[in-house]
Amino acid sequence: MSEKVAIVTGGSRGIGRACALELARAGYDIAINYAGNSEAAEKTVADIKALGVDAAAYKFDVSNKEQVDKGISEILEKFGRIDVLVNNAGITRDGLFMRMSAENWDAVINTNLSSAFYVSQPVVKVMMRQRSGAIVNMSSVVGVSGNVGQANYSAAKAGLIGLTKTLAKELGSRGIRVNAVAPGFINTDMTKDLDTSKFLDFISLKRLGEVEDIAKAVKFLAVDTDYVTGQVLEVDGGLII
Repeated sequence: MSEKVAIVTGGSRGIGRACALELARAGYDIAINYAGNSEAAEKTVADIKALGVDAAAYKFDVSNKEQVDKGISEILEKFGRIDVLVNNAGITRDGLFMRMSAENWDAVINTNLSSAFYVSQPVVKVMMRQRSGAIVNMSSVVGVSGNVGQANYSAAKAGLIGLTKTLAKELGSRGIRVNAVAPGFINTDMTKDLDTSKFLDFISLKRLGEVEDIAKAVKFLAVDTDYVTGQVLEVDGGLII
């Protein structure tokens, strides 16, 4: 059985990959979940193993409860325990509210919000038996402030904040901490097609964030502190003050 194990959903690329690598540097064995890009997942696993810890990738749809339950069982079979969960998997299907299809609403809510319920529930059972654990949910500044054209995404990310605070209250007595990170505009595949230059005037630090900025915040909440729970850490360069 491993001494410390972390699961990162959506862990093959972008913010998820950066979080997985940061936790690996902290000595955690890593299980990454991914949706479809096997090549990226295999590269991330190789890069994690190069840091001297164990790693494995698991392909399952986080918006499908049956697939999640099977995936978590396979992770437990290999690693034996779960100390950190990063609910990072997410998608966007942007559009103005009056033109938004029910399919695009459901896809974003299911992948960005319902997935955190599906994944956290079996993981929490493990953490309760251990009487220890940390969960970090990947929210967004638009979950705090809202954003034009992102009713579905904003609602999902706001829902994650509510879930975070509720679980922190329910699970604190069992030694389980639950927090959220709310990134601003970060250089990822999700933002590469956006004209982000117009946002720089509103960012105090006058630059977009990097995935490593988010990964360091996740590591702080998951590893570096043991007396912070129920909090939302905005990592946005001063976009929302």
